[in-house]
Amino acid sequence: MGSEYTEVATKGMAAYRAPSLFQPHKARQALRDAYDGKINPLIGYYFGVPNIPTARVIAQLGADIVWVDWEHSPCGVETMTSIVHDIQFMSEGRSMAFVRVPGHDHAAIGYALDAGASIIIPQVETVEQAQHVVSAAKFGVAHKGSRSAPPARWLTGLSDTPIDPTRSLFENVNDQAAIVIQIESELGVYNLDAILTAVGDQVDAVWMGTLDMRVGMGLDGFWGAEPEFLNVVKLYEETLKKHDMPNSGMCLGGDWAKGTNKAFVIVGTDHLAFLRETSTITAARQNLGPMQKRQNSKVQGLSNGTAT
Repeated sequence: MGSEYTEVATKGMAAYRAPSLFQPHKARQALRDAYDGKINPLIGYYFGVPNIPTARVIAQLGADIVWVDWEHSPCGVETMTSIVHDIQFMSEGRSMAFVRVPGHDHAAIGYALDAGASIIIPQVETVEQAQHVVSAAKFGVAHKGSRSAPPARWLTGLSDTPIDPTRSLFENVNDQAAIVIQIESELGVYNLDAILTAVGDQVDAVWMGTLDMRVGMGLDGFWGAEPEFLNVVKLYEETLKKHDMPNSGMCLGGDWAKGTNKAFVIVGTDHLAFLRETSTITAARQNLGPMQKRQNSKVQGLSNGTAT
């Protein structure tokens, strides 16, 4: 335990895998190692149109984390679970699944964790919401948890081997799966100090959801130079520094400066890859002209004795 980072160069996130890939990786440790500078930032791929066939391709891309957006997709529990399994098994543990759950529902949090994923929680604004999330995600009152133990998820002798045999499987899993909370409003930023004071020991990274935040502030786009927005960003960053908490965020289009000082960075997405094909389609329309129409006459002429 604790030396996994020494094998990342050759194994990727398989260095942090559990004995069974049905279990979550040691994602909490991986995030902390990235934050401490022991390994590079965890490179993530955003899977915004999740489906099983595409998951099997994305699993082979080499990302450390595949963000499965269950919040903004129509897939059900069974599809989400299969996607998590495909990512972790088809990558042979080199990629780990992080599922953004739809809201703060206790059951949804449990489904994602039972699948073997770590979780991303959207729109956390208050201490009470953060405490509810931690309760839903953790086993046992010692960890402020009320999560139900799944009797048929990790089967005896097949997928229940613990990383640390001196502790129960459930105690191990508590320390494996990561919780990333998204702060997506001014209220969330103002309450972040109190949130991290209350449950910071159970939260592994924070993500500023700038799109929702700016929409809520009446601003356009993912980023901007408006003073009121930059003041909120400054308070957010100062609060993370105060609590020694890893930051995370987007770093798209080769704008590497936006990935600075973040433990977990999304660098690619499926939906943007789709959008890039619009230029191909536009170029095709511009470069492929209409076919030459055939004349209607039965015989248009003879060429070398052959009707044309």
